[in-house]
Amino acid sequence: MTTPRRRSQQDLSVHKRQVENLQRRLLLKEMLSLGALGMLAGCDLQDGDAVDKVLWTMSRWNDRVQAKLFSRTRLAPTYEASRITRPFPFNAFYPEYDAPDIDGAAFRLQLSGKIDDKRAWTLADLRALPQSGQITRHICIEGWSAIGEWRGVAFRTFLERIGADMTARYVGFKCADKYYSSLDMETAMHPQTLLALDFGADPLPAEYGFPLKLRVPTKLGFKNPKHIAEIFVTNDYPGGYWEDQGYNWFSGV
Repeated sequence: MTTPRRRSQQDLSVHKRQVENLQRRLLLKEMLSLGALGMLAGCDLQDGDAVDKVLWTMSRWNDRVQAKLFSRTRLAPTYEASRITRPFPFNAFYPEYDAPDIDGAAFRLQLSGKIDDKRAWTLADLRALPQSGQITRHICIEGWSAIGEWRGVAFRTFLERIGADMTARYVGFKCADKYYSSLDMETAMHPQTLLALDFGADPLPAEYGFPLKLRVPTKLGFKNPKHIAEIFVTNDYPGGYWEDQGYNWFSGV
């Protein structure tokens, strides 16, 4: 049984790692800003295309630095069931009542790109694979966080089963709610990256991503797409809904 003192020590350790990660991201952001200012010194700031080109170049540089710092062996903190946030907050670029209504019986997960076996998958097919769970913290770029419990298929297991090209650079996602996102292959192969079918003991409700959500506890929340309809593997940069509007693409925590 975990004592209050032990839990306090665990919390301090977790918060210390989170602060260190935050300090690292702030340092990278400062480096990005200084680099961008230096490159903009010769630009006319009224030339929007030139400014955008410089800022996007620096953002890609920032992605490469974060990727170098990422480790597939470094795990995000996990929690006891008593720590789960209830109710778990809804988050999307639309109101909750606009979450898509999907027929689970008719659902077929589409596959494309650098994948050997591109047959579509049913929910029953996915549930026939080995299942695992995690209680991890969702960290939103808006400044809030919440702890939830997800169950499903280890994403690495799924990628191996479909014959995905593990040497490819990206895994992309197209969603039924018009959202889209992508991951680097290293993060896709991380042991905590999960193709989630359940929230807690029950199938994902619509507001949390039914029928299929990617759970990536090593990334910020917007890198966790919901209502996944298609997965593809590619060497071409796929971008993302928020990333194409200026959010940092790698966004690891």
